[in-house]
Amino acid sequence: MNPGQKMFYDFFIERALEDKKDEARGLLEESFVRQAAGTFNMAYLQEIMPKFFSVVKPEAIDEVKEAMNHFASRL
Repeated sequence: MNPGQKMFYDFFIERALEDKKDEARGLLEESFVRQAAGTFNMAYLQEIMPKFFSVVKPEAIDEVKEAMNHFASRL
């Protein structure tokens, strides 16, 4: 995990629902593997975003959307 991934990992896990943290970790790990393999692209991000939002605390969704949109703008 590179420093940017670690920062997003910590940010995201803090905002994940308590009973969904394991699922959140799995989503992050899958995404980081795809980044390393060069298969993390806009199509994958659009496919995975609903899954990410389903594990986030309702009050944190806008904050997570903003972070993910920032990341997406760099793809």
